[in-house]
Amino acid sequence: MRLQIIRIGLVLLMLTGLSQKGIGQMKDSIQIAETSAEVPALSEFHNIIYPLWHTAWPEKNIGMLVELLPEIEKRSADVLNAKLPGILREKQDPWSEKIKELKGIVEEYRAAATPVDSQKLLSAAERLHTVYEKLVRTIRPAVKELDAFHSVLYMLYHYYLPEWKLEKIKTSVAELKVKMELLNQAQISKLQELKKEAFAAALAKLDAAVKELEPAVTGGEKKVISEKIEAMHMQYQAVDTVFK
Repeated sequence: MRLQIIRIGLVLLMLTGLSQKGIGQMKDSIQIAETSAEVPALSEFHNIIYPLWHTAWPEKNIGMLVELLPEIEKRSADVLNAKLPGILREKQDPWSEKIKELKGIVEEYRAAATPVDSQKLLSAAERLHTVYEKLVRTIRPAVKELDAFHSVLYMLYHYYLPEWKLEKIKTSVAELKVKMELLNQAQISKLQELKKEAFAAALAKLDAAVKELEPAVTGGEKKVISEKIEAMHMQYQAVDTVFK
């Protein structure tokens, strides 16, 4: 009897361990999804935008444009129903505006394809490509180093600070210091040259705010740390706004 009880206890311990491991893995998966600035449905949408824009539209192939309609409807519906990951929450308003535009253009495309109106169909195809590009630019940062910085900041600001996980806060601050060094060396594209001075000025303020984090976390005072992280987050937003 005693042996049986011991066996039952061991099984329960194993199940508990597996359960805790599963919960940990689930949390890790959620965090990875939340910090990935990707919308899979939009990436899949590119598979139909590519032949539309690089073959059908330039060749004025009306038959092909009509044939693409069912796939356009399917892929665009996936984009319309897609949810932005947590790290892109600040992009929700501009994303929603572009989504409304996408919905209207797909309706125009459908109307031009049934019955076929060649000129309207070509125009709708061009506008469909344009709104796709707008959606991509909405979620894709102008500077990849800024995106890398934000991926660390997101977890710090939305998870570790509210839950007061001091060790993770310290680790994140150390990571932000490294990301900031890379961000200071970032080069913007020629298309963004007019914003170069504004970017440099905002970046300098963010850099100063990041440097104030290390002594704050070393001190360990919750109020001071919270204030410094909040101030740094505001400076990050100022940098991000430069390219909007």
